[in-house]
Amino acid sequence: MGMDLSLLGEQEKRVAEKLRRELGRDICAFLEDKDVVEIMLNGDGRLWVERAGQPMEPFGKMLPHQAESIMTTIASCYKTVINRDHPILECELPFDGSRFEGLIPPVVDGPTFTIRRKALRVFTLDEYVESGIMSPRQCELLKAALDNHRNILVVGSTGSGKTTLTNALIHHIATSHPNERPIIIEDTAELQCTSANRVVMRATASVDMLTLLKCTMRLRPDRIIVGEVRGGDALALLKSWNTGHEGGVATVHADNAVAGLYRLEQLVSEVSVTPQHDTIARAVHIIVFIAKTGGGRRVKEIVSVQGHDGTSYVTTHEE
Repeated sequence: MGMDLSLLGEQEKRVAEKLRRELGRDICAFLEDKDVVEIMLNGDGRLWVERAGQPMEPFGKMLPHQAESIMTTIASCYKTVINRDHPILECELPFDGSRFEGLIPPVVDGPTFTIRRKALRVFTLDEYVESGIMSPRQCELLKAALDNHRNILVVGSTGSGKTTLTNALIHHIATSHPNERPIIIEDTAELQCTSANRVVMRATASVDMLTLLKCTMRLRPDRIIVGEVRGGDALALLKSWNTGHEGGVATVHADNAVAGLYRLEQLVSEVSVTPQHDTIARAVHIIVFIAKTGGGRRVKEIVSVQGHDGTSYVTTHEE
C-alpha cells in the first residue's frame, strides 16, 4: 500500500514525502504489509502493531514532537488544525485511505494515535471457509441470506473483523447480483464494493449518517449497507430496511449475536422514547457474530430472528 507519488501533484508529493519521513521507516513498512491491521502510538511514546490473528506487540518508541509533527502534517492536508483547543484529529491517512485517529494533550497524557490500515484486497466467503474462520455450513447460510434479500447484522467487539466480514458479504452481492444497486454509507472509507451501479456516501462533521440515510431513500437503492451504526441513525436504517429495501448489511458492537439486538435498542432510544422491539425484529433477519479468539478470528454464531413476543426476541441458532 505504498503512496504512489507519480499520481500526485507537486505540492501533494512534497507533503507525502514529508509525511513518510515523519512516520519513519518502520511505520511505512507496516503500511505496506498485508498482514498488518493497526499501528498504534500510546501516550507513553511506545509504538504497537497488530497483525491479523496475532496479539499486539511493541516495536519501538516515538518522541512527542515527532508525533505532533505527523498530526500537524496530516491536518494540513485537510485544511484543519490539531492543537490544545482542537485536540482530536479524525480522518483518513492521506494518499492511502487508512483510518487515522489522533489525540494530543490535554485529552491524553501524550500524543496518541491509531492507524487502521486499509485492506489491500477483499477476502471472499469461500476464503473464510478455507482459512477456518467460518464453517462450510455458515458460508452457505450467509450466501443464502444474501441471495434471498435478508438483512444481515454483523456483530462483534472492536477489532473482531466486522468490517472485513462485511466486505466479504458485499463481494458476494457484487458477484452474484451484479445488476443490483447497493447504496453504501460509512464515516470512514473501509467498505469496498465492485458493483457497477453503486453509490458510496461518506458522513462528515456537517452531514451525519441520519441525513445520508434520508437521501438514500431517494437514490433508488436495491440494498442499503451501513459501515457501522453508532447512534440514533439506527432507527432510520431499520425503517428503511422495513420499507421494501431488504438485503442490506450493517454492523454494531456487541459481545454476542442476540446482544446485537439490544444494542440496537439502546441506539434507537437516543431518538425514540417508544421501544421499537417490533421494528427491530422485523428489520433484522440474520445476525452473524464474529470474535477474536486465541486461535484467530472465528464466526461464533449465526442467528435468525423470528420476532418479539412482548418480553424478548424470538431467535433460532442456525448452526
